[in-house]
Amino acid sequence: MKFDEVIGQEEVKERLLQMTREGRLPHAIMLCGPQGVGKKALAVAFACYLLGESRYETGESRNTDLASRNTEAMLRKLEHPDLHFTYPTIKLPSMSSDHKPVSDDFAKEWHELLTGGGPYFTMDEWMTAMGGENQQAVITAGESEDLVRKLSLKSSQGGYKVSIIWLPERMNIECANKLLKLIEEPPQQTVFLMVSEEPDQLLETIRSRVQRIDVKKLPAETIRQALVERRGISEEQAQRISRLANGSWLQALQELQVGTENEQFLDLYISLMRLAYQRKIRDLRKWSEVLAGFGREKQKRFLNYFLRMTRECFVYNFQDSQLVYMTEAEESFAKNFARFVNEANILPIYDLTNRAIRDIGQNANAKIVFFDFTLQIIVLLLQK
Repeated sequence: MKFDEVIGQEEVKERLLQMTREGRLPHAIMLCGPQGVGKKALAVAFACYLLGESRYETGESRNTDLASRNTEAMLRKLEHPDLHFTYPTIKLPSMSSDHKPVSDDFAKEWHELLTGGGPYFTMDEWMTAMGGENQQAVITAGESEDLVRKLSLKSSQGGYKVSIIWLPERMNIECANKLLKLIEEPPQQTVFLMVSEEPDQLLETIRSRVQRIDVKKLPAETIRQALVERRGISEEQAQRISRLANGSWLQALQELQVGTENEQFLDLYISLMRLAYQRKIRDLRKWSEVLAGFGREKQKRFLNYFLRMTRECFVYNFQDSQLVYMTEAEESFAKNFARFVNEANILPIYDLTNRAIRDIGQNANAKIVFFDFTLQIIVLLLQK
């Protein structure tokens, strides 16, 4: 994968290249930022650069050297022996009780997803690929042991060994402590590239030993241009989607799809608010059971959608179209509903929703969490 396949993020690309060319590349880098801005794509492209392009810049021939041509071929398929991927996994029913799932258990699924649609994919897509939509994916202690074994081997190509760790915040404590030791005393010419969305959940001792690079949201113009050039859509449609994407290429791709998840979430949002306003407790309980039937990752995505939609309703009251980022269907609902979201309840609604996200993330009973959530919404909608 090449850097030109990454959407935008020119500043981060240049920073990574400059550190390498000036000989001050740290052994551990953590790319931090919201979902969909290209962190994983940057990590993969930089890994390919370290394992391939950086060697040519030292004077090696790319045309006559058979080894360099083989390296290029391996990197195109992301099958280089010195490129290692670590990612959250689940425990399948077919696994023995004492087995600690590791990335290699799902190497085929990971490679198909990474090379099939590119590095822009969500945790939900990864969970579907593994066949575990209703589980919580984690990085186990078995993974750190496996990584120690792999990185202790000599580089097969005589250059860097690169370890890409996707979502290190999902490491359990045993794994995190073992990885800390590995980062403190890294094998020779090993580079760790961590891709994190919630770095504050990592051990402070790990955060203090990596160089953090913040990857910002993509400008709307960058997304608009990429939609037109890479997806071939009209300027008008690209303009609207780029605003709705809120800096996320993943969100832009989801907006392109027919029957997107956001449409389902909007229906659920509308249903909840109408039932809460009418105080239909029995129907709200059924609504809670529907949400409880989703996988936990999808439950958290709905709650984040709920936060966004509530914020948009609140801002809609200011009657400034430049501040509103909604689809036509969302705006149609907001026209009549927005007045119920006001200064008196917007912050309590945010606090309530964030508590629900925390509880779901800690494996609380989803039926109880969502039913309590709906009852609290009844009370908050009455505040003026």
